[in-house]
Amino acid sequence: MEPDRYHQPVLADRIVELFAPVPGGPVIDATFGGGGHSRLLAAAGHEVIAFDRDPDVPQPAEGVTLVGRPFGEMAAALDELGVGEIGGAFFDLGVSSHQLDTAERGFSYRNNGPIDMRMDRSGALTAAEIVNEWSGADIADVIHRYSDERFARRIAEAIVRSRPIVDTATLADVVRDAIPAATRRTGGHPARRTFQALRIAVNDELGELERGLEAALDRLVVGGRCAVISYHSMEDRYTKRRFVEEATGCTCPPEQPVCTCERVATAKLVTRKPIRPGSDEVADNPRARSALLRVLERIAA
Repeated sequence: MEPDRYHQPVLADRIVELFAPVPGGPVIDATFGGGGHSRLLAAAGHEVIAFDRDPDVPQPAEGVTLVGRPFGEMAAALDELGVGEIGGAFFDLGVSSHQLDTAERGFSYRNNGPIDMRMDRSGALTAAEIVNEWSGADIADVIHRYSDERFARRIAEAIVRSRPIVDTATLADVVRDAIPAATRRTGGHPARRTFQALRIAVNDELGELERGLEAALDRLVVGGRCAVISYHSMEDRYTKRRFVEEATGCTCPPEQPVCTCERVATAKLVTRKPIRPGSDEVADNPRARSALLRVLERIAA
């Protein structure tokens, strides 16, 4: 499958532009997906090391080394490759278009399939296990924590009452019917938040982000850049907080009036506010509409 048919890269031209000034050393594409960003970065002259835990991805372009592991294992993988410092790192978070559009992967509330949602299909935990075996309280906690869904408890109770739920279409209907009719009329598909929360839980996406981002920041050379495209508020909040910590040097709690950590800033924010796709890109690729790009540059070791 052609890379851009597998997944259309978001903000691709901006990524190439933002990485143009980085010094030598490999650029890490932590989320290979369809390989679109990797291909463009390699064509711009960068050595690219890409990560993806999904074995069902296209072959990488020339100049791209693909590591078939989750980016949360970046530190160990780079050690094994003998890579110390890196010139840059890029994360395009979330799920690929191919994963959403392939019904048997179970990611989509629009395409009926098994309730799976594993990015790596060798993983032990599936969304079906959460839906059909976890307690209502635990399901409600997952839905609320990972999507801010205000009807999380009602949805969880409806899921437990409807067991066994065998496919994504049934699950989407259960979620829709659990949400008040007036609320269902706005804000997109009623099951969107619940499916997002289940996917994040199955794939430990926030844990992966924490581990991967720390590994990238630890190895970034002076002048190197780290960029993150996020698609929901939790990912963006975490990225913003870590970038601000690096750019200010302070890791004290926000409510603490005086800094006591005595850290020194080692980075600067390239983007004070997140970059969003333009209207033309969103019209061409509606899945880009919620993308938020933040970029950090290392200024001192």
